[in-house]
Amino acid sequence: MAAALVILSGLPGAGKTAIARELARRLAAVHLRIDSIEQALRESGVVEGPVNDAGYRVAYALAEDNLRLGRIVIADSVNPIHLTRDAWLDVATRAEVSAIEVEIQCSNVAEHRRRVESRAADLPGLKLPAWNEVLSREYASWDRTHLVLDTAICTVEQNVQAIQVAVQEALEA
Repeated sequence: MAAALVILSGLPGAGKTAIARELARRLAAVHLRIDSIEQALRESGVVEGPVNDAGYRVAYALAEDNLRLGRIVIADSVNPIHLTRDAWLDVATRAEVSAIEVEIQCSNVAEHRRRVESRAADLPGLKLPAWNEVLSREYASWDRTHLVLDTAICTVEQNVQAIQVAVQEALEA
């Protein structure tokens, strides 16, 4: 399979990482998770205080390296603003591969809250956001066409299948 960049976006607790992990497993793709990168930066002691855009910058570089090797890369991040969304597209452009932008939502507010409040960190030392932090997080509306998936309506399996179809279509274009 040829290289492509799958760019996942969405608020914490929406289901991005569950979808990214299963998609990466099925496609034998590289899974770049911003939470993992940022936590490693914090633990290294190189970054004191907020990591700002450091995690994203590391992920962009790793994504481009792997895309140039012909791999499918799955970028797993909140990706909340136009600047980060455009930066991911720039990575795909430089690597000369297709980009598939996917916004993961959970339209059921009660379910989204339950997920945020009940989940446990799967990375040692990772501080998960509280529900009020998720609600107050900056998250710009989209200004271009992208795939929108709703984890309140569809299962991980169904969402992964929808992304697989989009990847296949992008590779055949």
